[in-house]
Amino acid sequence: MLTLDDLSEVGRLVAIDAETTGFRVPTAAEIKKMPKGLRLPGIMIEIGCIELLRGEDGWKTGESWHRRIQPGGPIGKASIAVHGITPAELKDAPQFRDVLDEFETFIGQDVLLAHSAENEIEFLNFEYARVGRCGFDEVIFSDSDFVCTQELSRQFFPGVPGSLDVLCDRLWIDRSDRFEHHGALLDAILTAEAFMKMAGGFVQDDTRYVSFGDQ
Repeated sequence: MLTLDDLSEVGRLVAIDAETTGFRVPTAAEIKKMPKGLRLPGIMIEIGCIELLRGEDGWKTGESWHRRIQPGGPIGKASIAVHGITPAELKDAPQFRDVLDEFETFIGQDVLLAHSAENEIEFLNFEYARVGRCGFDEVIFSDSDFVCTQELSRQFFPGVPGSLDVLCDRLWIDRSDRFEHHGALLDAILTAEAFMKMAGGFVQDDTRYVSFGDQ
């Protein structure tokens, strides 16, 4: 994953989060064993993105992009309990291939930001392979495309659980909108806010303030 040092010449980031069906992404080996012509259902059912722009006084959020996606398959009950998105709500939603041009226009060639970025990398590569943009044993996105706020948080709070909820609480970020259900755009915004606090110089850790300069 990229670090803050890797961003010294970067002027725009895009925070991204995905809500999913809750089912595991099959491996390339598993897919090769499946019947030819089988149409694999998607994994992502919602994508949320928000841009971060570097100014003279640090990072600020800018425009956002958000879409719900028809996966063409079932959604796990446990996953619905997390994000509250039911199959009925996705009945008329576009498929991933239908929003791909919009998505790529929004993210451009810029560095991406995610919490537990390995998940987003896996989901995106799977969806890109489903629409024929790469093979299931190939990747479009990798660690070198992402900054992970979960990894950054470990520099400030070693040993603390790496969930987004815990990080927001540690950074005094209001996550009350997340109490009932998660959401892709909401989580992208919280990820962006967490990044800005950590990259901005100081965060509060109990009774003392620490910065990356203290590490």
